[in-house]
Amino acid sequence: MIRARAPLRLGLAGGGTDVSPYCDEFGGAILNATIGYYAYASIESLEKPIVEFVSKDQGAAGVYDSSSFIEPDGQLDLLKHVHNHAVRHFNGEKPLNVRLMTRVDVPSGSGLGGSSTLVVAILKAYAEFFNQPVDDYDLAHTAYVIEREQAGLRGGRQDQYAAAFGGFNFMEFAADGRVLVNPLRIRESVVNELEASTLLFYTGASRTSAEIIAEQVKNVETGNVDAIEAMHQVKREAFRMKEALLRGDFSLLYDVLRASWDAKKRMASQIVNERIQAIYEDALRAGAHCARISGAGGGGFMIFFVDPMRKNEVSDALRQAQQGGIVYGCHFADVGVQAWRVQ
Repeated sequence: MIRARAPLRLGLAGGGTDVSPYCDEFGGAILNATIGYYAYASIESLEKPIVEFVSKDQGAAGVYDSSSFIEPDGQLDLLKHVHNHAVRHFNGEKPLNVRLMTRVDVPSGSGLGGSSTLVVAILKAYAEFFNQPVDDYDLAHTAYVIEREQAGLRGGRQDQYAAAFGGFNFMEFAADGRVLVNPLRIRESVVNELEASTLLFYTGASRTSAEIIAEQVKNVETGNVDAIEAMHQVKREAFRMKEALLRGDFSLLYDVLRASWDAKKRMASQIVNERIQAIYEDALRAGAHCARISGAGGGGFMIFFVDPMRKNEVSDALRQAQQGGIVYGCHFADVGVQAWRVQ
């Protein structure tokens, strides 16, 4: 039995600038941090010539004849794409009889990078299954290719690299496709204060990011001046966020997040809707310093930064004002994807 887990991430600044064609034309910059919520994968050998896929959190499963290629058909396709990659690159295109089970700690469409993180976890599990060493950069790039190019799911590049590397990272996305991951050495006291101040709120509504990202892509392709300038501003805020964290300057950090909120709303019309804005205002009235919409926006998780002694008031206000919403704690994870064997 092989198990693997990869941490989900919070995007703290620069979100959206890792999406083509913006990063291809202008270069992107992201600052993110991984948290103690995970995507899990488990692989075990089977004697029968079958492949079984089980997604525990999605309540979906399928059994297929073992072959060198399992056709994606709209059901558990990400699992199939990763399995096909493993058969092709790790097993000489010979059929592989296994049961692959997966689970993610948070709801689908959360904005915390769940699908990309899951691909990284599954890839790592298959690499461990075959005793194949995989470099973190190669692992993240392969996960990107599988999800974005083979499976055709729209999105950026940061999630795969966050899951592979773990910790606080400043990432740069160059026009030629190169990615540089710069781990940040942040003082323990700063991490402690940030963790104590962070409140995660699931809005009760998952979202698919495809439409939002499609609009963002169109805005760049058509030369929408306001949207492109907003993305430039969001990228600049990633550099200011790096300074705030390295210096432990929380006043600057909150200023960056407020500026990012205003700029991100201009990147695409669906990023912040009336419900998201209402949640934001409810939290500010209850005492939150500022907030950030996670992922592409439109739903999923919101990240609030609150005086640690006022978390109860903000949490209560959000629960009362937003039916179906869930408050989560936040602990940062400094280790990326891991795999291990179970006897």
